[in-house]
Amino acid sequence: MNNLKAIIAGVMLAATTSATAGGILTNTNQSIDFLRNPARDAAIGLDGVYSNPAGVAFLPEGFHIAFNWQYAHQTRTITSNNPLYALGRKNNGNSAKTFEGVADAPFIPSLQGAYNKGNWSLQFNLSVPGGGGSCEFSDGLGSFESVVGGIAYQLGGLDQIATALGQPAPGVSGYDMDGYMQGRQYYFGVQLGAAYKITPDLSVYGGLRFLYGTATYKAKISNIMVKTAGGYQDFGSFLQSATAMVDGGITTVNDGLAMINAGMAQYEAAGATALPQYQELVATKAQLEGSLATLQGTNESLNSLQKYSEGVNLLCNQWSVGIAPVIGVDWRVGQFNFAAKYEFKTQIRMENESTVNKASEIPAVNKFRDGEKVNEDMPAQLAVGAMWNITDAVRLNVGYHHFYDKNARWYNDSQELLDGGTNEYLAGAEWDVTKKLTISTGGQITRYQLTDAYMNDMSFVVNSFSFGLGFNYKVSDVVSLKAAYFQTNYDDYKRVTSTEPLVSDTFTRTNRVLGIGCELNF
Repeated sequence: MNNLKAIIAGVMLAATTSATAGGILTNTNQSIDFLRNPARDAAIGLDGVYSNPAGVAFLPEGFHIAFNWQYAHQTRTITSNNPLYALGRKNNGNSAKTFEGVADAPFIPSLQGAYNKGNWSLQFNLSVPGGGGSCEFSDGLGSFESVVGGIAYQLGGLDQIATALGQPAPGVSGYDMDGYMQGRQYYFGVQLGAAYKITPDLSVYGGLRFLYGTATYKAKISNIMVKTAGGYQDFGSFLQSATAMVDGGITTVNDGLAMINAGMAQYEAAGATALPQYQELVATKAQLEGSLATLQGTNESLNSLQKYSEGVNLLCNQWSVGIAPVIGVDWRVGQFNFAAKYEFKTQIRMENESTVNKASEIPAVNKFRDGEKVNEDMPAQLAVGAMWNITDAVRLNVGYHHFYDKNARWYNDSQELLDGGTNEYLAGAEWDVTKKLTISTGGQITRYQLTDAYMNDMSFVVNSFSFGLGFNYKVSDVVSLKAAYFQTNYDDYKRVTSTEPLVSDTFTRTNRVLGIGCELNF
């Protein structure tokens, strides 16, 4: 019955992950150009300040600045199968239940700028390279409800104790509860650097990325009730009455043991321990001691639940800063352009301001203890790409990303549960329809190396295929307007944790992004 404490371990782990494209913790969608063609790793454009910074050196001399606005809408859906759900008042006897979280990021901004002069290109990028929104599960999560269901199931064992004590059986056969979970996470980034053209066709880049991370996690479990023979009863009130019944039983058994011990003492004083009457007392004492141990264990379990009798209401705020180098190279060969970029790991230690003030016996709770510093590194990333100028108006792009997830450090070394790092494969095309209008499209395949041990309903990713399309329109030699649509289609990941009885979860997500932007060149 003390498993209700596990709710706390799950409550605060429902962190939001990347708002749109990228690795487990990384957003790669830093521009509208990416949304309309994600294979930008070897493209020459101002968005290269993030995707191909060495290539920005090949833009014309002068100032270049762009503002991008994106709106992202996600859902995260977990379909769980657990026989305990059948005990839930709202579940109509069904053992399968769907939990859906809605994640909205209404304003994901980014700003890119560059000043090119001679062989030099000075650059900056302001963006949200991690997080970027909030996710809300209005009905909580399966990990909340299954534990409450387990409590109700175990409380059914009180019937046997009540009958033995001559009390009416509580008849616990179900539960009711309200759950809520919200996580909000943003990593604001500033990248400063410079590119230099070593030759007219070869450039290199070096820079630094600064990150400021902030997150808030809220969870509430309220209105916990148990279904008894007399109807639904408040969990706190039920605990009080159940504890009183068990305490009364302990008193009765102790009184019985006192009488048995007194009787045995008389036989022992008379040296009559061989008599059948004495042996009956010994057997009765053993039975009473067994009953006492059962009652004391039940009492301990009930008492451990008292602190949760009014539900759970938790809040944790986190923040941190980090810095990492970024290097890149770009090489033009005839109609082809090749580029590579490497972002070093950013060490992040999130510091908590939390309502959890004391160390807990549950390790996961300590992640959110007030003043605790939590490992949340942003993994290193390697990006390589190529662009083929088929004609002056048509370009083809390909790219590859690898995120070194297992070399990062996350809380409780959860990165070790992965089978390897994330891989992404990208391709796209651009067509200058006229001198003013360019249209483009592209796709991205993302493959994580997931394991059942890593996956949970509080923070998960699944393999996906993304596509984008959009346009760039040159209003004048100075002003260009951009718009794009980007969508990610996710696989289903099924995890079976038990076959007898069947306990399983299926994870999936949806993601849609709209973006508009403006670029100035002067």
